[in-house]
Amino acid sequence: MPSALIADDEPNLSAELASRLTRFWPELQVVSMPRNGVDALAQLNEKRPDFAFLDIRMPGIDGLKVAQLAPQVRVVFVTAYDAHAVEAFDASAVDYLLKPVTDERLLRCITRLQQQGGASAQDAATVGASLAKEMTPIRWLTVAVRDTTKLVSIDDVQYFQATDKYTEAVTREHRHLIRTPLKELLPRLDSEQFVQIHRGVIVAYAAVDYVEHDLLGRLRIHVLGGDTVLPVSRAYAALFKRM
Repeated sequence: MPSALIADDEPNLSAELASRLTRFWPELQVVSMPRNGVDALAQLNEKRPDFAFLDIRMPGIDGLKVAQLAPQVRVVFVTAYDAHAVEAFDASAVDYLLKPVTDERLLRCITRLQQQGGASAQDAATVGASLAKEMTPIRWLTVAVRDTTKLVSIDDVQYFQATDKYTEAVTREHRHLIRTPLKELLPRLDSEQFVQIHRGVIVAYAAVDYVEHDLLGRLRIHVLGGDTVLPVSRAYAALFKRM
């Protein structure tokens, strides 16, 4: 029976991936779900699973280092960051999944794992092109709410705002914290639906009530359904000159 380890410092995300893997690949046994790189490496040495689904940014040792130090195991990186793709395939990764992972993409990964040889011999120079094809716009956000994981439709988000350590996804009713930095999130948003208006703010066109021009020529966006006002920095002001 094939076995797998899932390492992610967000236990809700590990549990969700384990559930989906079990649904799509009933024969696969998930033997461990460590929450940091040190424990992941220890569990890989102890349990010797066939496959390891590793987050890249983890406490202790990052996923790339775990893959380098791990015993014979076929590695799939599951991450919100596309910047490490070439490094991942240099580490002989079988696949590289960008969060949030769609069912279709996960099924393609499972098929690859079930085939002999997998994709570890992929030329790293072609990784960027293949990832670009797979980076379809996000349709759902996975957010943690206390001890549960919730899906939030991207259509419900009025704007994203950077905080010290996280990004806030703001809907009419709630403010959700997500771990993906704004600069990593922007390429995965539909450019016809969202626009960056400030270094730390991305707004949905549909959420714009009106744009205010003050006497100094500065722009501010008033968001529908409330009192929220978002500043537009000079670098992005040209996008709203006609509004």
